[in-house]
Amino acid sequence: MNYEDIKRHFENNPPPREVTWTEWAKITDTQVFLKSCYIGIRNFNGPLDRCPAWWHLRDFYILMKKTAQLQTAEQEIVAESNPPETAADTQIEETPPAAPAEDEAV
Repeated sequence: MNYEDIKRHFENNPPPREVTWTEWAKITDTQVFLKSCYIGIRNFNGPLDRCPAWWHLRDFYILMKKTAQLQTAEQEIVAESNPPETAADTQIEETPPAAPAEDEAV
């Protein structure tokens, strides 16, 4: 995957505004982070595999893909453990028969 592919991916699937990357790294505005990476890559004069902005962009892309896969898996697990309720599953509470009055002889 190259820089343009990742850029297109994020244009079509924007990440959340804030992302906790690691315990010590939190991105508070992902759009600013992405723009910074794009500018850094465009202005880098060496091979792409030596560009720090490229590695940041690539690692962020991998993190977002893994996060999306985990969320999808969690949603599937929740859906399997909580099947949709059908009319046959719902129970209608019946009112118990009225108790005889105290005055009446039984």
